[in-house]
Amino acid sequence: MMFPMQDQNVTFLGCGNMGTSLVGGLIADGYPASSLCGVDPDDAQRRRLAQHCAIHTVATVAEGVADADIIVLAVKPQTLPAALAEVKQALQNRSPLVLSIAAGVRCATIRAALGGVCPVVRAMPNTPALLRAGASGLYAGADVSAAQRRSAARIMQAVGVTVWLDEEALLDTVTAVSGSGPAYFFLIVELLEKIAVELGLSEEQARRLSVETALGAARMLKETGAPAATLRQRVTSPGGTTEQALQVFAEQGLEELLRQALLACRQRSLELAGPVD
Repeated sequence: MMFPMQDQNVTFLGCGNMGTSLVGGLIADGYPASSLCGVDPDDAQRRRLAQHCAIHTVATVAEGVADADIIVLAVKPQTLPAALAEVKQALQNRSPLVLSIAAGVRCATIRAALGGVCPVVRAMPNTPALLRAGASGLYAGADVSAAQRRSAARIMQAVGVTVWLDEEALLDTVTAVSGSGPAYFFLIVELLEKIAVELGLSEEQARRLSVETALGAARMLKETGAPAATLRQRVTSPGGTTEQALQVFAEQGLEELLRQALLACRQRSLELAGPVD
């Protein structure tokens, strides 16, 4: 596989689960480990990344970004301001691409903290990225070039699929749909297991049937390419058992309940990001 960003040095600020997953995904896809660097003040985190991915790791931001063409912000939002201050001091008028996966921190905030010189891309991944099965929404500032967009997408595609957004505000919707979405499906499986046990199955039977049903349904959606509504209709025989269950969902207002849940999630994402400048 060819990489348009193959000669670029990529530095990851933060060697936690998501940073490690991105590094591992890139290396698994053939990206040279010698072009990757991990920065984390925690010795244990650096050792874990170095052992898992065999890349160079350092403790300080200044050393890590010295020759970086791309800086991936994989730190927690609450530690981001301090990290950005160190990055700004270390760049010394350089302007590498900055790719942020810090939830709720807007491009303008990041760009301003870096002195207004760095092009910024924001990404909203989700936890299945840890298994390279993630889904990420991306937004690029106006000063991000086409080549830089490809580089940002290539990094995020190492852990799953990507979707580009025309408006940064839509990242809050992505948070509500795919960012928090895994929890919705975990809850459904959790309840399926619980009720199945109430109806007589063993815990092992309930878990196995529920998990494999969720996995099989997801594979059918992805591999057939058919709309969810079409697949639902195919397994819903008139007057049959599935129809009875779906009728209860409709009568109890499942669609409106889910709509309100996503709206609440999006609103909280907006609140955490703070007012628009």
